[in-house]
Parts: sequence; C-alpha cells; structure tokens
Amino acid sequence: MLNRRHFLAQGAGTALATAAAFPSAARAATTASAPSDIALVREIVTTLHPGLYRYNSPKTIDQALSKLELTWSDTPDLSSRYLHLSRFLATIKCGHSYANFFNQTKQVKADLFDRRTRLPFAFKWIGNQMVVTEDQSGTNSLPRGTVIKEVNGIDTRAMLARLLPYVRADGHNDAKRRALLSMTGADELETFDIFHGLIYGAPGSSEGEPREGFHRLRMRLPNSASDVWVDLPALTLAERQAFYKAPNYRGDTPVWEWTMRPDGIAVLKMDGWALYNSTWKWEAWLNDRLDSLSGAKGLIVDIRENEGGLDCGDILLSRLAGKDIIKPRADRLVRYQKTPEHLNRYLDTWDDSFRNWGDQVEPLNDRFYKLKRWDDDGILAAKGPRVTTPMVVLTSAQNSSATFQFVSLTKKLGLGTLVGEATGGNQRGINGGAFFFARLPESGIEFDVPLIGYFPQHQKPDAGLSPDLAVPLSAKAIADGADNQLDTAVRHLLRRT
Repeated sequence: MLNRRHFLAQGAGTALATAAAFPSAARAATTASAPSDIALVREIVTTLHPGLYRYNSPKTIDQALSKLELTWSDTPDLSSRYLHLSRFLATIKCGHSYANFFNQTKQVKADLFDRRTRLPFAFKWIGNQMVVTEDQSGTNSLPRGTVIKEVNGIDTRAMLARLLPYVRADGHNDAKRRALLSMTGADELETFDIFHGLIYGAPGSSEGEPREGFHRLRMRLPNSASDVWVDLPALTLAERQAFYKAPNYRGDTPVWEWTMRPDGIAVLKMDGWALYNSTWKWEAWLNDRLDSLSGAKGLIVDIRENEGGLDCGDILLSRLAGKDIIKPRADRLVRYQKTPEHLNRYLDTWDDSFRNWGDQVEPLNDRFYKLKRWDDDGILAAKGPRVTTPMVVLTSAQNSSATFQFVSLTKKLGLGTLVGEATGGNQRGINGGAFFFARLPESGIEFDVPLIGYFPQHQKPDAGLSPDLAVPLSAKAIADGADNQLDTAVRHLLRRT
C-alpha cells in the first residue's frame, strides 16, 4: 500500500521532487483572487477526504473548522498556524492526514523545525512514563531505563497529555500516538521533537522552554528510590540527526537484518518497508533466505519499528500459506469523481489520474463513489517452495498501514503467532493508497490528503490488533538491556519443537 510517511518524503517517481517545487502560484502570498488558507482547507477536506466522517459527525468537523478559522486569524505567526492546522487534522483521526514534516518547503522547515530545543536523549513512552533508551548528551548522565519525571518544571505526564492531540493516528488508538511521540532515531524529523519544540520552545514561551541552552530534568535513575535533578544541553536539529539510525532506503544494499541463532531460530529484522525508490533486489534477497530455512526451528519476524510502506510481507505470507490467499474484502471508496478545477493549482501528486477517476468509479450513495478496481485483484498467489517453519511476528503500536495489514492477515489465516504489544492502525479501516499534497497559498504550509478510504464490509472495533502473547515493555527491561518480547518468541518456538 502506497501510504507510508517515508513514501511521501522520498516519493514514487517524481512525487516529492514535484512537491518540493510547487508552482509559484501556490507559494505566493494571498491575493484578491486567491482563497484564504482555511477556506481551502475546508473545501479540500470536505470534498476529497474519504475518512472525514469515519470517526466524527459533520457537525463536529464543521465546528472544528470554524474554530480553526478563528484561531488562524487571531494568531498569524507561522508556528501557531502550523500547530492549529495540525490539531485540526488530528481530529480527523486518520494516520495519513497531517502537515507532513518532510513535505514542507526548506524555508518552512527552517522556520519551524530547526530549533535548539531537543531533549538530549532518546526515549520511549511506556504508558505515561518517559523512559530513556539512549543518552545523547555526551555526559553519561542518563543510563538506559532512567525515568524522566519533569522537563523544565513540566511534569512529563502533563507534557504527554498536551502533545497527544496534535498527533496523527487512526481512530482512538492512542498507543500509536505514544509510539510516534517516542524519540527513537528512526526519522530525520521526529514527531516529538517537532511538537515539543513548537509548544515548549517557541520564542517568548513562558513555560517548559530550555534556559540558556539547557534543559532542567528531574529523573529517577534505575534501581534508585529517589529523584535527582540535572541540567543538560538542548540539542540542535543537526546534533539530533547525528544519532539518526535508519538505513538508506534509496540505495542498492540490504536494509533488513537476517540472523541465524545457535538454537536454530532465524530472526528477520525489518524496521522499514519504504522501498519505493530502492534499487536493492529485496524480493530475491528475502526469497533466498526463506529458501535457507530447511531444518530451522522457527522464524521470528521483527517489525516493531515498522510503520509500513510496500507490501513486503506478502512474500512471507505467500511462501507460508501453500495456497492462494484471498485477502479480506474492503470497500475502496472515494469522495469525488473529478477534482474541482480551481483546486488543482493547490494539489500536487505523483499521478495525475487521481484528479479524475473517470469510469474507474461508480456512484455508491450521496457521500461516496466506489472504486471498481485498483492495483490488485484481492488474491495473493501462493509461491513455492512452501515454507513450513513456524513463524512468530513481533508487534508494536508502530505497526500501521502495510504492517497492520500484514499482521491482520497473519492473525486471520493462522500463519504465525503474534508476540509483543497491540498494533497501531485500526480495524475500522484506514485511508491511503493515493494522495494529494495540498499547499496553502498564504502560509505555505503543506498537508497530506489521502484519497482512498478502505472500509471493512462488517462492523469492526475502533482499535488495533492484540497480540496472541502480550509482552509489554518496561523501564526495568530497558535498564537491564533485556528484550522480553524476543525472549518470549524464542521460548514459544522452542516449545513447539
């Protein structure tokens, strides 16, 4: 599914090259003939967004748009407007609708994101606890498993509560929002850094900002019964990016890890499937390794840090199933047959056929058109030779989009055991598949608009998918350097043999 955030950043073909070089008319200041930014937001989302009313009533959306219009007029600075737009888009409860950090112009990125406000450590949110996973301060003051309780006088639980309403996720899946607000080093621009910097680091901010370039932290060290305070330097964007860990998804070298353990269990670590522009022959690489599993006691597929991208997991499923897989049917719905001509100057995309679905759609009701076809026929063909090695999939709240679909099929078909935490995504369906990148003419801010809504044909819960064996993270495990989820997967597989 073409709906991973790195896809929007890296592009398919010329997607982002075009987005970064928007027509000058779309970058120009508002003129007498140009609509206001919020008038455009209103028309774009109500005309084009297929999931606008999946979790909200029309009245709720109208009220949110009216509030956005008022705050937009009252706070004309770019930082405030970016925050107000982000908060509105988050109310849609769509994991692919946001003011995409990667798709902003260089000037907007510099004005909003390049601030010396970043906390000098990586961390994960475990419930409401901010737990350090890496000290980036250069002082060795923050061992793994340290719990940060206050940042510059702000209780971290209150900080989390304030940041959550700005974060994209499908439905009411706050575990996904917490995962995005964790600071992992997986992205060059991190969700936490962006919103924390804008809310607690804006010029003139009265609370929570670093003082003279330092953050004041109250924290509980591992195996300690009392809190300590420390002053540590705030990081710049460049200093944070020095800790960026993701491989090069545009290159020709492997980006996944394959390890055959001494106990006969293979571990396949797949932190990303954003291989749209990669020249690496990943299909052949993966098939070769699956061919080597004869006699192995198990296969562990680790996708805990993987939001999605291409449907790379289909190869695993097709090799395990031994027969064709009929994917669960979902209605693929769009809101329009042809985009209004006056909107096109503000909407960029990598495929202009999205502007006019033509005879690819048929009317469904007074709100939707139904897409007659898309890139596949809903059948995943079996591929051989069949893999009979038992599989465990390590899951987390990061799993949404293509990884959510992979986990869902694995669970539905009984092709593997899920170990870890509940996924991101949502059983009620997602929006994605095709996108417009909308640029607002007055502010210059871009936001992503998914165009296809995937709706299950039967009522589903407003939730992610639960694992078969739940193994929550803990601060103690992080402090001890333990991977309890992987250990549980290994024990499960060894018991089967």
